[in-house]
Amino acid sequence: MPAYFIAEIELTNPAEYESYRAAVPATIARYGGRYLTRGGAAQLIEGGPEPKRVVILEFADAAAVKRWYGSPEYQKILPLRLANSTSRAFIVEGVG
Repeated sequence: MPAYFIAEIELTNPAEYESYRAAVPATIARYGGRYLTRGGAAQLIEGGPEPKRVVILEFADAAAVKRWYGSPEYQKILPLRLANSTSRAFIVEGVG
């Protein structure tokens, strides 16, 4: 069953964040993931607060998301995201 890595990100240092943004796609592809959205326009239709930058990645299953997230390739660049943004991220399992 597919699984999704979902992150809501608020950039605190956009210039430095660019290094992360440039490096991350190759790590996602290497572990079989693909972007469904990468910071496109988001419109709040219920509740609050307003959404920040939203990224949704699709992988084959939750184990694949965890392999990517824990991979040496991603762990090497993750500090760039953490140092230059505030975020929350989670895995959501899809329907089979």
